[in-house]
Amino acid sequence: MKNIIKIILSLVMCFSLWGCQNQTEPNRTSTTQTQDHQETVEQDATSKESKKISVTSNGQITLFELNDSQAANSLYEQLPLTIEVENYSDNEKIFYPPVDLTMTDAVSANAVTGTLAYYEPWTDVVMFYEDFGSASGLYELGQAISGSEYIEDMSGTIEIEAYLE
Repeated sequence: MKNIIKIILSLVMCFSLWGCQNQTEPNRTSTTQTQDHQETVEQDATSKESKKISVTSNGQITLFELNDSQAANSLYEQLPLTIEVENYSDNEKIFYPPVDLTMTDAVSANAVTGTLAYYEPWTDVVMFYEDFGSASGLYELGQAISGSEYIEDMSGTIEIEAYLE
């Protein structure tokens, strides 16, 4: 009889411990999920902070705010750059980044004064100093937020760097 009572008590204790363990597990999972969610929100907030670049030519600085496309990010990852800028047409300056930009999720450009764009067929980055419009293969990277008036006078070697506030 004592053995049966011991067995029953042992089973009750085992079930009690098993029940407690199952109650604790969801709380740990919930805490972990909450922490994971918080980290994701923080990462999203960090990645959503705007990336800016400065372009220096002839002592003048033009500041561009990049969009969050892969193309803009792939340009940003190549910085800093010291590179030659060229005239093209009567409304833009161009340069060729060392590595072609990633075009996943690229947005077609409707270029206006101050637009920074990528022309995929020729793999060049374009800085517009007058309105242009759109063209097949032209993708927006960002927009000048200061110094767009200096784009037309850019010449020779330019310095392109990440701009950190």
